[in-house]
Amino acid sequence: MIIRQFLASTQHTSAGHRAEAASALARAFLYGNLAPEAAWEAKTAILALLDDPAPIVRRALAEACAASARAPRPLIVALASDQTEVACLVLARSPVLTDADLVDAAAMGCEAVRTAIAGRHHLSHAVAGALAEIAGPDTLAVLARNPTARITTGRMLRMVERHGAAPVVREALLARPDLPIEVRHAVGARLAHDLERFATGCGWLSPERGARMSREAGERAVLDLCAGAGPAATARVVRHLRATGQLNAGLILRAILSGAVAFAETAFTDLTQLEPARVAALMREPRGIAELHRRAGLAEALLPAVTAALGAWREAQDGATAARGAGLSRRMIERALTACEDMAFGEMQAVMALLTRFEAEAARDEAREVARAIAEEALAREATRRASRDEGAAWDAAQSAAKAAVRTAPTPPIPVAPDPEPLPEAPQDAVAPALAPDQEAAMPPSADALDAVLDALPGAILASFREEQERLREEAARAGAEVSEEGGEGPERLAA
Repeated sequence: MIIRQFLASTQHTSAGHRAEAASALARAFLYGNLAPEAAWEAKTAILALLDDPAPIVRRALAEACAASARAPRPLIVALASDQTEVACLVLARSPVLTDADLVDAAAMGCEAVRTAIAGRHHLSHAVAGALAEIAGPDTLAVLARNPTARITTGRMLRMVERHGAAPVVREALLARPDLPIEVRHAVGARLAHDLERFATGCGWLSPERGARMSREAGERAVLDLCAGAGPAATARVVRHLRATGQLNAGLILRAILSGAVAFAETAFTDLTQLEPARVAALMREPRGIAELHRRAGLAEALLPAVTAALGAWREAQDGATAARGAGLSRRMIERALTACEDMAFGEMQAVMALLTRFEAEAARDEAREVARAIAEEALAREATRRASRDEGAAWDAAQSAAKAAVRTAPTPPIPVAPDPEPLPEAPQDAVAPALAPDQEAAMPPSADALDAVLDALPGAILASFREEQERLREEAARAGAEVSEEGGEGPERLAA
């Protein structure tokens, strides 16, 4: 009975009312725990609503069923083939759709449909690969920014090959935390190639010079990437370089001259198909280097330079210069140049030109390092002077504030002594007769007055005075004793 009421409401003339009824009917089927007969009727009614001419009704069905795994598969497949605004709702979220459905929708749909598919959670390798082959730059950027999309290294390289010139694709790929190192190198190489085309197109560089600068920049980028990578990642980069024709003798020589011997060992391993341990042992012997060079198929003219560079590396405490990364070692380059001086001019010309460019590049790198160090030191000194100047200014400001506070402080009132009380009048008979000034001066001071004066003296002066008084008493006593001894019985003699 309830299903019939819903069906009756779907026959309303207003498309808005029909959309509300369709949404309610779909939710009742998905989450209403209907009886089997009622569920069958509801499913039939929902499928019948696919023929509604109003897109708003089908959109309401898509919004209600897009995220449900219980939605009827015929309904979801039909909605996935509907208008773009309806199809994108189910293509972006529906768990009912299979990889085959998604690949078919990507192939037959527009770019908005592909973008909706690219943003799905847990996108499979197959669907991601299909999008990498047919999608545009904006869709590939959405795919690259999807953290749950499972994209193989080959498909990422294909994305760089197709639309690596688009900044949105490069930025999205470089933002992935799990980006393989070979894809990162491919992005850098594509950017260098695009810059080369721009510079040569503007007439700033000749095509030959632009190609050389692009190649050398790519070689430095490879060594920079592999400097902090492990053996497995370096091996993948070497395989990628060999597959794309970028693994050549110049790159191997640059790696040796830069101290990146680990990269050179991996390159020789890939080219000669020998075991890594065997290659490492041969690189530490002069005869072994010649054998590796021959088996790798490198130009014979580079053998003296490679041998001399590896000899200088062995002397540098077993690869202590490996931490230089992509920076060339001038010491190793000088050894290589010396080794090539005895070669014939025809063979020496190209090698010497390559080594000379390496030497100029190394000199520029060293100059940059020195200039950077000088600039940092100057900045540090300037910061120290500025800090000292600020401290002095703060001290002056504090002193000025203190002086201003003293000047503006209120003056405390001067205490006024109270008027002395009048002394009581003494009786006339108690008044002492007045003394003349000379008599007052001749009178000795009283004992109380003398004690008061002594007490007012500082402690050191008082102690000195008392010691002097004691010394005088002792001398007087000794003098009296001497007089008594000289006169015999003094009192009796005086009486006689």
